[in-house]
Amino acid sequence: MITSTRRVSPDKSEVRIAFSLSETTDVKEDVNLSHNIPDLECRLQPVPPCASLRESVQVYREHCRMAKEFHQVKHEISVLEDRKRKLLAELVEDEQVAIEIVRLEEEFRRLVEENRTLVTVHTERAQQLETLCLNSPRRRDSS
Repeated sequence: MITSTRRVSPDKSEVRIAFSLSETTDVKEDVNLSHNIPDLECRLQPVPPCASLRESVQVYREHCRMAKEFHQVKHEISVLEDRKRKLLAELVEDEQVAIEIVRLEEEFRRLVEENRTLVTVHTERAQQLETLCLNSPRRRDSS
């Protein structure tokens, strides 16, 4: 009996695998495993074992296990690459929003300053108009 204990990731519990070479298992079951890995190159596909040799069956099983693991890792990489693309797109969008915010803040500051100037000019002109209105009747009276 061969027993192996392995921790897949730090946050998961240990997985214990045990099998015996003396057990007779149907090799045809194992042959079907290689068909479950379509993205594995032909030259890397597990070759069916020589059923009469225990070592051949053991190597075949290990190869199938590694091929499955390879497939899972490849899938995880694909998922992570998709997530990376989405995050990069969000980052670009956030940067564009930040640039737009800076532009709008600058435009707001400019408009506030322009508004102050216009209010000042308006106040000055209103005072001038009032002064002119007060001085106008005197001019008419003097003429």
